[in-house]
Amino acid sequence: MDEIVKGEMKKAEGKVKEEFGKVVGDRSTEWGGKVDQLKGDVQKKSGEIEQDGRRDEGADEPASR
Repeated sequence: MDEIVKGEMKKAEGKVKEEFGKVVGDRSTEWGGKVDQLKGDVQKKSGEIEQDGRRDEGADEPASR
């Protein structure tokens, strides 16, 4: 779950950076923001895959007594 949250944060930061770049006319900053958003997507997807793997193994389920 941690990687999912980190990915979402990276995407949000990237969006802010992209918009800032657009406002000030700095294409490098704008494209850097787009790259950060893509990195966030990858990080989030990685976290989802990891979570699904744990779920398939039963690690997310409470232990039975």
